[in-house]
Amino acid sequence: MNMSATLEKPYDHFSFAMDSGIAARASLGLVVLATDQTIEHEWRQLLTQPGVALYHSRLYNDAQISPEKLALMEAEIPGAVDLILPGQPLQVVAFGCTSGTMVITEQKVFEAIRRSRPDVACTTPLTGAMAALKALGAHRIALLTPYVASINRLFCDFIEAAGVGVARVGSFNHDNDNEVARIDSASLRAAALQLGADPAVDAVFVSCTSLRMVEQIPALEAELGKPVISSNYAMAWHALRLAGIEEKQPELGRLFEQ
Repeated sequence: MNMSATLEKPYDHFSFAMDSGIAARASLGLVVLATDQTIEHEWRQLLTQPGVALYHSRLYNDAQISPEKLALMEAEIPGAVDLILPGQPLQVVAFGCTSGTMVITEQKVFEAIRRSRPDVACTTPLTGAMAALKALGAHRIALLTPYVASINRLFCDFIEAAGVGVARVGSFNHDNDNEVARIDSASLRAAALQLGADPAVDAVFVSCTSLRMVEQIPALEAELGKPVISSNYAMAWHALRLAGIEEKQPELGRLFEQ
């Protein structure tokens, strides 16, 4: 049926041209946990580069942060990736869970992503953090987490196996992801400053995508005189670099000068 014939008013057909859309330089895919309240907000603050677009989907998870619950997410990853722009190219896919990556393992996370997106560049908060610490020349760090002791022990082992010493550990010792997202700025700042003040520490890593750290990082670095990174911050930087987005943005902190 000719639609114009069904309208009582004049109906014009226009020709059109197409450009590259909002992702002229890079399309970044992000898998977000169902309980995460923070990561999209922080990535939007960091991904302001012209021609860079963020697309995300959610993956079911339990709000309780335990190794057993975290391991269950592996089976959900391919389906979540399937929902991100089906049939359209992505330069990078990021998996937004630090502790989940550690429990599932980086290799298995990447394999799960690539079951949906073969050959795509992949990152995770841990992947990004290790790349960031290397780029910053950090060798002995302070680790700040919200996690319980059993997960913190696994974190220390993972980081040190990757060649970075963990000189100090601090934790809010909490296992509910819905509440971790509400730990306030003053609590985060005080803990990061106390850990980072140790002369044995040359950088601070604040782990967990639910913790709201991005806005504080430049001021913390100025006060400590040392690099500070967080899960969301490092993973966003790494995703940009994997996608070939190389411009330096020193206003975002030391890592974005690399």
